[in-house]
Amino acid sequence: MSLVNGLPAHVLLVHFVVVLVPLSALTLVVGALWPKAARRLGLVLPVLAFVTLVSVPLTTQAGEWLERHVESDALVRRHTELGDGLLPWAAGLFVLAAVVWWTTRRTPGTQTASAAAAVTRGGGVVRIAAAVLSVVVAAGAVVDVYRIGDSGAKAAWHDAYSKTASGSHGD
Repeated sequence: MSLVNGLPAHVLLVHFVVVLVPLSALTLVVGALWPKAARRLGLVLPVLAFVTLVSVPLTTQAGEWLERHVESDALVRRHTELGDGLLPWAAGLFVLAAVVWWTTRRTPGTQTASAAAAVTRGGGVVRIAAAVLSVVVAAGAVVDVYRIGDSGAKAAWHDAYSKTASGSHGD
């Protein structure tokens, strides 16, 4: 995908990433730290993270097309390099969302009391590990999106405006 209604697709798709990554990160952390919330969210948690994961390479590919159609400079190259690093964070969000969903949806069922206790202990360890990893990956993903967005804004706007008003708008 290169153009949408005459505009570079990257300029439009980036808004999905900017919204979906922090939303997925927040939802993941809430679900990981509060299992009841994860159970209420149900499949929304991994589906949201999956949509986020899919949006990242679509946006990156559209950005690579745009990169070939703008003047290359250090700011554009820096933005491109940073953008290439978001996919692992998005994949981490998805994997952890699936783990949190899976661990909070399971119940011991009709097991014996000792087997249920063993599952609960093992599940507790997995939930704690998933919670810690979720906080780390969510924070990393959000910080990375911020860094990428900041570099993209600098690349797009560094010479495109004046710091003083033009005065032509009746200010």
